[in-house]
Amino acid sequence: MTKKEKVQIIINTLQELFPNPPIPLDHSNNYTFLLSVLLSAQTTDKMVNRVTPALFSLADNPYDMQKLPVEQIQEIIRPVGLSPKKAKAISELSKILVEKFNGEVPDNFKDLESLPGVGHKTASVMMSQAFGVPAFPVDTHIHRLMKQWKLSQGKNVVQVEQDAKGLFPKEKWNDLHLQIIYYGRTYAPARSYDPEKDIIMKKLNKKA
Repeated sequence: MTKKEKVQIIINTLQELFPNPPIPLDHSNNYTFLLSVLLSAQTTDKMVNRVTPALFSLADNPYDMQKLPVEQIQEIIRPVGLSPKKAKAISELSKILVEKFNGEVPDNFKDLESLPGVGHKTASVMMSQAFGVPAFPVDTHIHRLMKQWKLSQGKNVVQVEQDAKGLFPKEKWNDLHLQIIYYGRTYAPARSYDPEKDIIMKKLNKKA
C-alpha cells in the first residue's frame, strides 16, 4: 500500500469517528487558551482543566494576572507539575502581553515564540486552534501514531511535523491534529493498547 493510500484511509476513518473534534482544554478567550496550552506540557488536559477554573476566577486576562504574586499562581497550578517554571512563565508573559501587545495574544509564530514558556508546539496549537492558520502541532500521540502507521521515522517532533505536513492536505491539518489525539486516547492508547480496538491499524493491515 502506498503512503497516499494509507493517508486517505486514515483521513476517512478519523472523519467518521471525530467529524467535529472539540478543543479539549477549557478556556474563555485566547489568553486563557494560551495559558491552558502552556500548562498542558507533560501533564494531561484533564488535570489542566481541573486547576484552571481557580486560576481564571482570579485572573482571566494579562492585566489581572500580572498583579498576582508568582507564589500564588504556583500554588494553584501545583498539581500540573513543573509549577515553579510554569508560574514564572505565566507571570512574565502576562507582563509582556500588557507592555508589548496591548493585552492581546499575538497571532503570528514569531511573536508567540518570543513569549516565556511558549515553544513551537504551543505556538502551533494557538495558530491552528485560536487563529485558524494551518499548523500541525505534534504531541506524544501524534508522534507515536505516525511511527505506528509507518508514515514517519522521525526521532523528534520537528521531523514528524515535517513528515505530517508533507503527507496530509494543508486544509485538513487543524482538524487532523485534534482527530489524531482523540483517536490515540480512545482507540490506541500507549499503556493499555488493544490491537482489536485499533480500527485504523486493522484497516491498514487488511489492505497491506
